[in-house]
Amino acid sequence: MILDRFLLTDKVAVVTGAGRGIGAATAIALAEAGADVVISSRTEDQLKSVAERVEAAGRRAYVVPADLSDPAAAGALAEAAVATFGRLDIVVNNVGGTYPRPFLETTADFLEEAFRFNVSTAHALTVAAAPAMLKGDGGAIVNISSIMGRVSGRGFLAYGTAKGALAQYTRLAAADLSPKIRVNAISVGSVATSALEIVVGNQEIREKMEGATPLRKIGEAEDVAATVVYLASRAGAYMTGKVLEVDGGLQAPNLELGLPDL
Repeated sequence: MILDRFLLTDKVAVVTGAGRGIGAATAIALAEAGADVVISSRTEDQLKSVAERVEAAGRRAYVVPADLSDPAAAGALAEAAVATFGRLDIVVNNVGGTYPRPFLETTADFLEEAFRFNVSTAHALTVAAAPAMLKGDGGAIVNISSIMGRVSGRGFLAYGTAKGALAQYTRLAAADLSPKIRVNAISVGSVATSALEIVVGNQEIREKMEGATPLRKIGEAEDVAATVVYLASRAGAYMTGKVLEVDGGLQAPNLELGLPDL
């Protein structure tokens, strides 16, 4: 059956930034598709809550509280997966994000920090995971990028530059790791997570954002999680080096910060 291609029975996945939002939804979705998961973020209580939902789906979860802004901590998750579950098949590089800043307040240090958190951590985990994947049947890596990596918007210079770099990293890593390891990315639009809590909680701002989105709604974390399952499973077996746009059809930002002209 075609639906069998979406199953991840007895696979093992690592999901970063898994305490809430897209990361949490992804870990749960992977478990519902049949995978055991290593989940990591800063907040242990949030991870334990996600682990309970993974276990309710009949799969195992291994919780690793860590500051994933440190590439070494991100890389260590691959070893934790192999030590705990004996293998590693899927990596979801979800951790990342950078607060908007006006151009003249975006220092070189701030730009480098954004790059490290959004790109270097993904590279550290990917490099650490690749040998374990290559010893087995290969695997799939999914990087979570953003619409701001391909469109322009005031205040998003550091974040957009880092996410654009992550998209190009995906294409280059896919070439390096083929044919056994597939590497794809998701360019995410506005999704109703805690990161947008202040925005989506304001009816006026939310309606404005929805009106500027072709599908006339804000996305849900599960929209992204479902795409991860597709890319990680045999359903996406003939895809590598691609960036799927899960953004409601956006061709421009639907959130303006209202920064003044310089």
